[in-house]
Amino acid sequence: MNSIPPRLVLASQNPKKAAELSALLAPLGSQVVPLSAFTDVAPEENAPTFIENALIKARHAARVSGLPALADDSGLEVAALGGAPGVRSARYAGEAADDDANNRKLLEALADIPLGQRQARFVCALVCLRHADDPVPWLALGAWPGEILTAPRGTAGFGYDPLFFDPQLGRCAAELTADEKGRVSHRGRALRQLLAQWTADHA
Repeated sequence: MNSIPPRLVLASQNPKKAAELSALLAPLGSQVVPLSAFTDVAPEENAPTFIENALIKARHAARVSGLPALADDSGLEVAALGGAPGVRSARYAGEAADDDANNRKLLEALADIPLGQRQARFVCALVCLRHADDPVPWLALGAWPGEILTAPRGTAGFGYDPLFFDPQLGRCAAELTADEKGRVSHRGRALRQLLAQWTADHA
C-alpha cells in the first residue's frame, strides 16, 4: 500500500461509529465500504486490549471482503473504577445493553465519587491491514482526557458522549458538532496518527 487505500472496508457493526470514521476519512478521497456489505457475522472480541480486538476485527473484515481493512476498537476508561468499563465499554451493562443502559450503570458505579475525582479518558485503537494476513499492520492509539458528569448533557454523539466532559472546551462530547468532535476526539487523534504513519512510510 503506497498511499491511503482508495477503497477500504470498515470493520464495525456500529453504524454511528462507522459514520463518524467515514466522515473523518471522506476528505482524503478514500471510499469506505461498511462490513455489512459483505457479512452480518461479527467476530468474537475476546482479547484483553483495544489493539488486539481491533486486529481481530480487521482480519475478519479483510478476509470476508478481500479489501484493505480499517478497524476501530475503543472505549471509556474511568480512573476511579480501575479503568473500567475499558474494553467492555459497549457491553458494560450486559451483552445486549444499549447506550442508555451503559450510561445508567456508569452513573450508578460513580454515585459516591464527587466531582473532581471522576477523571476519565476515551481510548481508540485503529488498525489498518492491506490484507487479512498482513504481517505488518498500521497501528495507532488515540486518547481524549476528560471527566464524567453526574447527569447527561447534549443530544449529539453516541455511547458515553452525554456523560463525558472536556474541561478545556467546557462542554461534553454530546454538545460538540461532528467537526468539533473530530478535531479533539480519541478517534480523530488515532486517525491522524495513522495518516502520519502512512505518509512517513511512503514519503
